[in-house]
Amino acid sequence: QVQLVESGGGLVQAGGSARLSCAASGRTFSPNRVGWFRQAPRKEREFVASITWSGSSTAYADSVKGRFTISRDNAKSTVYLQMNSLKAEDTAVYYCAARRMAILPYDYWGQGTQVTVSS
Repeated sequence: QVQLVESGGGLVQAGGSARLSCAASGRTFSPNRVGWFRQAPRKEREFVASITWSGSSTAYADSVKGRFTISRDNAKSTVYLQMNSLKAEDTAVYYCAARRMAILPYDYWGQGTQVTVSS
């Protein structure tokens, strides 16, 4: 079984930056793709960004393009989300998720980390 643990959340001023980490532990971690999702109060969970484990492909939600960057360190089994130019609307619980194969849904999820952007 794989466990995903997010860290790096907290209170950030608008216009500031933060970096989230998603560390995998347990069995050998070699997913197809790892993604970041977020859920704001009273809103549905939404996709933020994803990356293939090879690093060859990334994807971003339109709302974060140009501000957020996803990356991974295979040796550390860790995926990062660098968030710049943060806005109040980025406030949410951020979740890391992984899927083993492209045809599968994201089936491993972390517990989430809160990011609060003060305006």
